[in-house]
Amino acid sequence: MTDGGSETRHLDLTGLKCPLPALRTRKALRRMPSGAFLVVTCTDPMAVIDIPHMVRDEGDALVAQTRDADRITFTIRRRLTIPETVAENTRFTPH
Repeated sequence: MTDGGSETRHLDLTGLKCPLPALRTRKALRRMPSGAFLVVTCTDPMAVIDIPHMVRDEGDALVAQTRDADRITFTIRRRLTIPETVAENTRFTPH
């Protein structure tokens, strides 16, 4: 899955119990560039609550969530940020 050059990383968290799937997902997302995708696979049933809440709190986007037997897969897109140069050029400067 790519979008204009965005990368996709996979994170296998099968076997980990709450709160580790959400914590490790947050850690991985914070290391990713803006617009990149993270595909997380886990088996903890609490992840269906914890990961979507964490994604929303971080400002990222939950693109898809699927369940296959005991595995839950989340596709998350890292929040888009304004590049520093654009942000600096759009700051209000009084005359």
